[in-house]
Amino acid sequence: MSATGPRKLPIVVLISGSGSNLQAIIDAAQAGLPVEIRAVISNKAEAYGLERARQAGITTRVLNHKDYPDRESYDAALAAVIDDCGAELVVLAGFMRILSDGFVRRYEGRMLNIHPSLLPRHRGLDTHARALAAGDAVHGATVHFVSPELDAGPIILQARVPVQPNDSPESLAARVLREEHRIYPEAIRWFAEGRLKLDQGRALLDGKPISP
Repeated sequence: MSATGPRKLPIVVLISGSGSNLQAIIDAAQAGLPVEIRAVISNKAEAYGLERARQAGITTRVLNHKDYPDRESYDAALAAVIDDCGAELVVLAGFMRILSDGFVRRYEGRMLNIHPSLLPRHRGLDTHARALAAGDAVHGATVHFVSPELDAGPIILQARVPVQPNDSPESLAARVLREEHRIYPEAIRWFAEGRLKLDQGRALLDGKPISP
């Protein structure tokens, strides 16, 4: 630690919507999470998360995927913005884009995502309704490293949420979201402190494999 405090890890956050997980990260950073959010990037100009970033004095960028002819050209433009920010970690926080394999490989071990289920259960969309339809007793959220296969990267941290008999997808989603807001900043802290790494396809915390 220097006289000015611990080094802050430069990160970018990618969003497509309301940005509630972004807000949790902003709040954590203001409370001492050792990161500097260099930019919040969205593929949708109307994403409310951009307003959250502006209110916190964070640079925002919009890259509309409709302005690009294909996924690869969009991802190349996105990577250029990320690299121009000097980001050492890419944080996906409700970024509703499937990323190309080349993009994922470019940031391998330096890109995190949070998914609203206990992976490997319920990859993809509509996880809360699917958990209820399956009769799951427990649901939750998962922070993981991003891999080319959708929602299949090495698991870092999970939060378990009991399913109540009278749950609707909306009520279950609300309780899961509260846990997302808790565990995502924690996983980012581990990375920022150098405790979390990806090694040969395994997530390691303090040099030991993480088991969900």
